Amino acid sequence: MRSFAVSALREPPFPGPRHDGTERVARESADWAQDLGLISNGQRLRRADAAGLAGRACPRAPLDRLRMLTDLISWLFVMDDACDEDGLGADPTRLAPTVAALLDVLDRQGAPGPVPAGAAGALGLGLADLCRRVRAHRRPAVLLRFTAAMREYLLALLWEAANREHGRVPPVDEYVQMRRHTGGVYPSLTLTDLALDGFPPASRRADPGWAALESLAADLICWCNDVFSYDKEQQDGPDAHNLITVLTRETGDESAALRAAADRFNDRLDAYLVAENDLLASHGDALRPALDTRRNWIRGTYDWSRAAARYA
Repeated sequence: MRSFAVSALREPPFPGPRHDGTERVARESADWAQDLGLISNGQRLRRADAAGLAGRACPRAPLDRLRMLTDLISWLFVMDDACDEDGLGADPTRLAPTVAALLDVLDRQGAPGPVPAGAAGALGLGLADLCRRVRAHRRPAVLLRFTAAMREYLLALLWEAANREHGRVPPVDEYVQMRRHTGGVYPSLTLTDLALDGFPPASRRADPGWAALESLAADLICWCNDVFSYDKEQQDGPDAHNLITVLTRETGDESAALRAAADRFNDRLDAYLVAENDLLASHGDALRPALDTRRNWIRGTYDWSRAAARYA
């Protein structure tokens, strides 16, 4: 599948730098996850290479901010593996107590004080630590944006679990909408914007053109991941939550679905470039730092997916 992805997906025409501190942050983030009890050993997390992805998405950030993004990605990988590989996401009634406990953590918004023991366990401790560190930057709008995006992510996991319980493959349009949230893209972009001080002004964020570009970026990040990860996700039986799977359901032909998924990615990349130019023409260089962040994520996801042992 990796050879198909490389041949069929258009390479994003953006620079692909990597942070010089990636290896250091990888070690520190693995220790963080181990100390919290998120992992019992680092093998699966090392294969995921959260720092490799963060270092590409955030190539010029201060080390502490790169570390925070890496820890978030590590947390998301642990949660993803718990749902997809360890069975937590197979039954919404089993997943719901964990989601409820994590929502309780988000409601506290990183306020000082102990995190009550609950169904989320180490996942709750890790999320609370991330919220406290975001709060420490004293950017209330960023904290609210981060916690809101994490809520959307958690509720989207319940949608996945309900689909698995009923053996349901969602329609393409529904999948596209929900994938933007199950992929954890929006909280990751929030911490990347924070790391690089790249937030667009509030008046620009209210522009419908900005919302459209944000959706295009999320689609490109998630669909690139879907194509590269398709083989891995099918090893234990078909997974309904992949663009190729939902397109196969629609067309009845897996080969046609593979080509259609690649075509969708390539078409979205063209649309993204047009949307970027339109926003720069309307708003000027005030948006450039935020646009650079999204370029880094699109290119970084592509480069990381080509190399990550997670999808080997």
